Amino acid sequence: MPHIYLSDVSLSYPIFGALQKAKPTEAGASDKHSGEIVESRKGDVSGRVHALKSVSLRLEAGDRLGLIGRNGSGKSTLLKVLAGIYEPTSGTIESSGLIAPMFSVGLGVRKEATGRRNIILRGLMNGLTTKQAEAKVDEVIRFSELGRFIDLPVRLYSAGMAMRLAFATATAFSPDILLLDEWIGAGDQEFQKKASERMDALVQNAGITVIASHRPGLIKRVCTKALWLDGGVPRMYGDAAEVSDAMLATN
Repeated sequence: MPHIYLSDVSLSYPIFGALQKAKPTEAGASDKHSGEIVESRKGDVSGRVHALKSVSLRLEAGDRLGLIGRNGSGKSTLLKVLAGIYEPTSGTIESSGLIAPMFSVGLGVRKEATGRRNIILRGLMNGLTTKQAEAKVDEVIRFSELGRFIDLPVRLYSAGMAMRLAFATATAFSPDILLLDEWIGAGDQEFQKKASERMDALVQNAGITVIASHRPGLIKRVCTKALWLDGGVPRMYGDAAEVSDAMLATN
């Protein structure tokens, strides 16, 4: 069964030149773009950004976690830690199950390859065999409405066609663990309706879903749990509605 266990996970990384950006009298300075804290040692021109601090959580099959907080609060950073893109500075992570990060539906699309080939490549990236990936091709063609264009190189597609292919392909393979950086909406009004329905189904079918969003209403609708981050520090973790309401009450 899929699961994710985080115990006291922290992440920091060096920022060279941080001392020059800070005021001379400050021991540390707040990064106005990220909301994270930069610390500098005396005489040291590097310094460090503390992106996450002591994050602990337990997710089992059926859990849908919403990550909420202001810009720079650490939501996207935590997603990248869960995806294995960033390695924590301290703490432990234990996970089981196929993880599918959907930070950008167009990520990994090869423009010189045909639409059909891109579908198969995405399946292989998700751990499927070639035969299993090929079995998804017709479904993607139907959903994307690309028809005969599926056998043309993606570089010849219009922006709308490329978007429909990317979205249909990215959402065709149901993972054990789904990581989303914001809810994905794309295309014209008719396709957006299809995309929203597909996203709802994908979230319901995934063993575990983690969504980072600025929209507390979406988190309350879609998620069972929520983690409120503030400057990389967990402020509240628990029922999605209770955590979302608590954050809204502070605004």
